[in-house]
Amino acid sequence: MLSNKQVTSFQLLWKNRFGEEISKEEACEKGIKLVNLIKTICSPDNKQNQKENN
Repeated sequence: MLSNKQVTSFQLLWKNRFGEEISKEEACEKGIKLVNLIKTICSPDNKQNQKENN
């Protein structure tokens, strides 16, 4: 779960990058998806798998 401050920051970042405003609900959904993606990419298991594949 994201805090209200994080959701508001995400809304501002989205508007600055894409030029469109998004609702708090949409910002929360997209923010959580982004956090989950980053966790998946940066997880220790993923780094170990990358080392094994190289």
